[in-house]
Amino acid sequence: MPDLSRFGAFPLGDGRCEFRVWAPNARSVAVRLGQAAVPGTCLAPSEGGVHEGAVQAGPGQDYVYVLDGDAALPDPCSRYQPQGIRGPSRIVDSSVYEIEAGPVLDPQHLVVYELHVGTFSDAGTFDGAIAHLPALRDLGVTAIEVMPVATFPGNRGWGYDGLYLSAVHPAYGGPDGLARLVDAAHRAGLAVILDVVYNHLGPGSEAITAYGPYVTDRQRTPWGGALDFSQPAVREWAIQNAELWAHDFRIDGLRLDAVYAILDDESPTHVLAELRERLPDTLLIAEEEVGTYRPIEEWAFDAQWADDFHHELHVALTGESHGYYGQYGSLANMPRLYERRPPEKFVYCSQNHDQVGNRPTGDRPADDELELRAAALLFAPQTPLLFMGEEYGERQPFQFFTDHVDAQIAEATREGRRREFGFAGDDVPDPQAEQTFLASKLSRKELPGLRELYTDLLRLRRELPRETTALGDDSTRIVKVRRGEVELVADFRTRTVTINR
Repeated sequence: MPDLSRFGAFPLGDGRCEFRVWAPNARSVAVRLGQAAVPGTCLAPSEGGVHEGAVQAGPGQDYVYVLDGDAALPDPCSRYQPQGIRGPSRIVDSSVYEIEAGPVLDPQHLVVYELHVGTFSDAGTFDGAIAHLPALRDLGVTAIEVMPVATFPGNRGWGYDGLYLSAVHPAYGGPDGLARLVDAAHRAGLAVILDVVYNHLGPGSEAITAYGPYVTDRQRTPWGGALDFSQPAVREWAIQNAELWAHDFRIDGLRLDAVYAILDDESPTHVLAELRERLPDTLLIAEEEVGTYRPIEEWAFDAQWADDFHHELHVALTGESHGYYGQYGSLANMPRLYERRPPEKFVYCSQNHDQVGNRPTGDRPADDELELRAAALLFAPQTPLLFMGEEYGERQPFQFFTDHVDAQIAEATREGRRREFGFAGDDVPDPQAEQTFLASKLSRKELPGLRELYTDLLRLRRELPRETTALGDDSTRIVKVRRGEVELVADFRTRTVTINR
């Protein structure tokens, strides 16, 4: 069996660096350091398409792999791409980071706060986010969930089109910046959950598939070719990435994007079940389709997103019934969601990056909905997820923005966004325009009293018993939820809430 124990560039501490890469498509692989025009140092071919060797090099040096004496490409397991997806890789020794241990996570009292690094602060960096952490702790948040930070095309984007999974996005501050954010969060008493994408590769993946069959044509995802986890080395590539975040960056949890789009490779052990086995102490949350429970029932994940709560709440308040919203909106369905067991296995929200950002203009819920949304969400015993800014009534939109470096991909993204919304397409912001990104930055202008409401509700939920009973009546438009001696009465007709204690 080939040795797939670790891939990447690893400083050895004696002035040398070990390089290991899976490249079954190449007869030869050489390491070229810096700006040198020489072919570089050839790595020794090993079993299963692995090439490996130790070279005089150390942290901070740039390198590329030269395949068959021709194509000079970044390392698929790069730890840093300071010049973006088309630049060289940089050697990083992430094992030296001194990061404070995270808090002990209690799944029954987990409160997650989703944020996008680029729009969460004026600076749009990890360091820019640090100043706002104490306010989240004081609010009652126990963990921040950071949208993907793997290097993606350009500087601006949501992060779900990542290419170099282990290379922290340079515009955010690179790996050193991420280490500082995690350390600061832990010191503030907050855990860190990182959003990761193991279902596809973004535009520019030909630089990775030149090495080997990372992507399969047996399945297509809505965003590109599916990763081929029938290849043991591709499984390792993804799982080792998860181990990097958990071990070197001391990240407390991972939220896995769109696991329904991960190809089931018919291996005896599903790749995500193996990931669970390899990271027994890491909180794992999956984004799964409504009504499917494989993550928590088969793979032993800690929780999964349950978007049906958002959909019922949103349609009941707005009356929107297009697309998948058509099957939602009956208040008689709400009690089932409140009484769902075990509650800590399901993550509920009123807003998140998808439900706001995938609207044509990324608009947030109306002002007169916010108190009812907050109470309906935070009174539920299930795990609540807040989206950045909702706790004080942020009115800036969160729009869909990209910064593709390939002109054809950029235009296809613009056109696809317009087509998606049909007659409204002309009003959809240009995803490639910098202004679309800037318009999505938090203003931090607060609606009076809303933060205090969130703080009170989060304090109350810590005191309430988990046992829950609920009633929903479509004729009166009222939902009642009882936890112990405390009852929430949510009137969807008047958009008011009462908490009887």
